Amino acid sequence: MCSMLRQNHDDTLRVNGLKHAPACIMRIVPTLTWNLEGDAVEPLDERLLPLLEAIAASGSLAAAVTECGISYRAAWGLLRDYREKLGVALATLERGRGAALTPAGEHLLGVRRAATQRLARILPGLVADVGAEARALPAPALRLSVAASHDLALVALADAVPTAAGLQLELSFMGSLHALEAFAQGRVDVAGFHVPLEGAASADLRLYRQWLHAQRDRLIRFVDREQGLILPRGNPAQVKSFRDLAAKGLRFVNRQRGSGTRLVIEGMLLDAGVDAESINGYRTEEFTHGAVAATVASGGADAGFGLRAAAAEYRLAFVPLVRERYFLAMRAKARESDAMARLVEMLASPPFERTVRALPGYHAVAAGTVEEVAAIGMKAKAR
Repeated sequence: MCSMLRQNHDDTLRVNGLKHAPACIMRIVPTLTWNLEGDAVEPLDERLLPLLEAIAASGSLAAAVTECGISYRAAWGLLRDYREKLGVALATLERGRGAALTPAGEHLLGVRRAATQRLARILPGLVADVGAEARALPAPALRLSVAASHDLALVALADAVPTAAGLQLELSFMGSLHALEAFAQGRVDVAGFHVPLEGAASADLRLYRQWLHAQRDRLIRFVDREQGLILPRGNPAQVKSFRDLAAKGLRFVNRQRGSGTRLVIEGMLLDAGVDAESINGYRTEEFTHGAVAATVASGGADAGFGLRAAAAEYRLAFVPLVRERYFLAMRAKARESDAMARLVEMLASPPFERTVRALPGYHAVAAGTVEEVAAIGMKAKAR
């Protein structure tokens, strides 16, 4: 390696504050610090090692960033920066095939684990509780399990509601149809999915409705959002449509089968009379909007399809092609439950509206409104 990583047994005791009520216990614990040693000593970014652990556990950068609570862009940049600093990659990212640690990354984690175990053996007496009557604040008493298509506003909501509404959203991302299937089978409380509105593709809305029952279920309005082609800055190939992608032989990164976005893509190709096999890279799949944008930003593809907000995060060009509505499905009988009432209240609140407004291409129009299943496919104006 061009630089040397050095671990320090930190003789200074750090105070790790837990969420607590007044007069709570604080734990004083010894920790390891890691430095990058070159011409100058530089502390290792504290996000790097947890990110590597999460990649090793999940085999997916998208899953790892969710576990670590950082953005896909930040994680991608972190791995890139330390590849340059160390002269060796710590993880490999393959389009459509997930992520894995390199031998260097595995070695770094092995050294970290060994050092942590050694510290625990030789310094057990340094862990101390300060305070006599302390107690940690309990986790939110109200919980909702949510299976959902990947969405940036939903990520922001899941981060906000434990503090704002005392409600925990147990969020699992998957394709829209898989989320609705899990909901229909009673495996989750809420399903998040999106359907096209005006200017949209010939999406077969029966694929969505098959999992919903008009009497049993209700829909909560969440957000309206824009999707389209994500392209390199300046759109050098002057792409305006899927037909251009096929004609110019540009490399495309797709979304996974079963996702709502993949269904929109398939419908748009059908409308345009473009054969999917004529799209170079059509079988290359990613599982989130951020992953698609990162692939284009890194030069791994010439085009992708996804959210305007994802393109904006990477400062990429964007060609809007479809506006769609994102719904949260729930059981009608759950509407008056405390957990669901708090969720609806949060969606209708000014803080959520401000959060959505900060996302390019998003609109929180009528968020929190409860509608019938028949609302799927209604041609309504966004604003």
